[in-house]
Order: sequence, then structure tokens, then C-alpha cells
Amino acid sequence: MVLRRLFFRWMFPAAFVLPLWLFVGWIVFSGGSGWALLWLFVAIPAVFVSQLLLSLLVRARVSVRESRAVSWRDAIGIGLWHLVIVALGLFDSRVFFPLLVLSIAGALVLFWSSLAQVWNEARGAVTVLHATDGTAYIPAPQESAQQRPQPRVDGDVIVVSESRRTE
Repeated sequence: MVLRRLFFRWMFPAAFVLPLWLFVGWIVFSGGSGWALLWLFVAIPAVFVSQLLLSLLVRARVSVRESRAVSWRDAIGIGLWHLVIVALGLFDSRVFFPLLVLSIAGALVLFWSSLAQVWNEARGAVTVLHATDGTAYIPAPQESAQQRPQPRVDGDVIVVSESRRTE
């Protein structure tokens, strides 16, 4: 739970730290070609926007807001995606292109995974039924005997039954 809560807190700062890391990595590890600089002007806003959008999608779920922790699927996916972005910032020409493809694919997978999780949580909230004439309605909630709270009885119970008098 601690790791999932750390990811919950890390998501918004990561939108600023990861693009900054790409810029610092370009300077430190001398990704100095013009193509790398052009790539950098595309990658920094793309990483910022995708991380921000992903953070908003994850925090849109009720379960995440209540527990203040991301799901395990989110933690593993986001952790791997961030590792790929950090490795991409090293600008190693031997693995640059595969890491670039992996980071783009990872962003798309995380986006669709987050959308699916939001959809699954929102879908269970309200069920709309359609009648044969085309009208839609929301059925009244059904209470089972197990869910209905039983009244506490702390003493004698007096039952007064009503009787009708016929005159």
C-alpha cells in the first residue's frame, strides 16, 4: 500500500520532472546532434501532456480518490514507463530507437488501461433499463434481507396491533 501511495503522490510532480530529465540528459550525455534537439522539442511537451493526462485519468477513479493509492496495474505500468523515459534520457544511440518506440507504446497502453479502469468503475454505479416502448428508467435499489440493518432490541418489545372496529 505504501508503494501505491507513493505513486499516487508522484504522478503530478512526474509531469514536470520527467521532461526536465530529458532536457538535462540531453545536455549531460551530449545527445548533441540537431536531430536529437528536434526530437527533444517534440518529446518534452509530449511527455508532459501524456503524464498530466494519465494523472488526471487515474485520479478520476473513485477507488483511487478514496484510498489515495493507485491500483497495482497502474503502479507497475507507470513505474515501467517512467524507467523507459529515464533510460531514454541517457541518449544511448544503441538503444535509443527501441526505447523511443517502447515509451510511445507504453503511453498508449497506460492511457487505454486507465480509460478501461475508469469505465469499469463508472459502469457499475447506475444501471439503466430500457422498456419495450423505448423509454429508459433507473430501477429502484433492491434491498435484500442481509443488507437491511436489523433494529437493536435492548429490552422488552411491546407490539400493538391495530384492529378495525365495524359499526
